[in-house]
Amino acid sequence: MKNVLAATALATFAAVPAIAQDYTLDASHSQIVFTYDHLGFSTTYGMFSGFDGEIVFDQEDPAASSVSVEFPVRTMLTGWEGRFEHFMSADFFDAADDEMVTFTSTGIEVTGDDTALITGDLTLNGVTNEVVLDAKLNQAGMHPMENREWAGFDATTTLLRSDYELGAFAPFISDEVQVMISIEAMLAE
Repeated sequence: MKNVLAATALATFAAVPAIAQDYTLDASHSQIVFTYDHLGFSTTYGMFSGFDGEIVFDQEDPAASSVSVEFPVRTMLTGWEGRFEHFMSADFFDAADDEMVTFTSTGIEVTGDDTALITGDLTLNGVTNEVVLDAKLNQAGMHPMENREWAGFDATTTLLRSDYELGAFAPFISDEVQVMISIEAMLAE
């Protein structure tokens, strides 16, 4: 998720200088959207946005790059207060105000000119599992308004709620959750 998100930034192979550089996520243009099947009647959406993260990218050896992201679980946006409160209840997260979601990359496999598989540890609901993000570099270059290097990435993955002790009401509410990540990152000053 968080990280789930953001981890995509490591796919910046072609458009940045040939030294390892630090990038910071642009919280105003980074989001993680998740979807799941609700009783077969609808696809339900949720989102995390406004999170922080860091990316270190090494153009000469992209596999040596890294990404880390973290955000409070209570920043989840569901579009309906009742759903949010249910997610934060003992049925699911039983979330304290300071409970964090984290993602830290552990490896990168470059799969094309602008694609990579980013493996990392996702901690959600106090449980850590390895996940793989299918990442794509959208664009890297000079930001026309900020006048500094910028990069944008998309990534996807699928999570099982039950892997994170969040499997209440499965299989009626799908155990499988689709995750879509879109982030922007700026060269750190």
